[in-house]
Amino acid sequence: MSAVARLSDDRVLVQALRLGDERAAEQLLESYGGAMKRFAAGLVGSAAVADEVVQETWIAVLRGIDRFEGRSSLKTWIFGILANIAKTQAQRERRTVPLSSFQLEGSDEAAVDAACFRSDGHWVSAPSRWSELPEERLAAGETLACIARALGALPPAQRAVMTLRDVEGWSGEEVCATLGLTDANQRVLLHRARSKVRAAIDAELQV
Repeated sequence: MSAVARLSDDRVLVQALRLGDERAAEQLLESYGGAMKRFAAGLVGSAAVADEVVQETWIAVLRGIDRFEGRSSLKTWIFGILANIAKTQAQRERRTVPLSSFQLEGSDEAAVDAACFRSDGHWVSAPSRWSELPEERLAAGETLACIARALGALPPAQRAVMTLRDVEGWSGEEVCATLGLTDANQRVLLHRARSKVRAAIDAELQV
């Protein structure tokens, strides 16, 4: 969808929400509900707490829709609210570091050299032995579980960026707007996250 078309859709949806249109609220829930829960769970480390964060976010969105100025997309505005609520909840639960500390994690090193990735973020070559394995092996529960474990073990900033980029399919620009990152930091965090997940998958498939 083009930026112009999205902007037009946002304006229509925002106006409907301001008028109390329940169908508009249902459309928003259908569009973003699942992604919001996945993102929140990655930040607070608990499905139950994530549900609370999502509920609080919807309440904040509906109460604050009159203050939406359209300087960002409706999606990034909503997820920005979610990120702030998750930060507060995470600090309360002491499950993760606050999002305000999102930055390059010190001397953290990538597990795989940058040359393994193309400029669009895809692998230059598949991890070791992937090409030798049948498709059903790659989709097997053990491999998916390995990916989930590797993603869950990432530092919060890396996990948040990779979740939005690779799980939800967001653009780098959207991630930067939502998490308050520079493009350079977003790219480094994403590279480090992808590197670690790839290393975990490589290790898993060396059997």
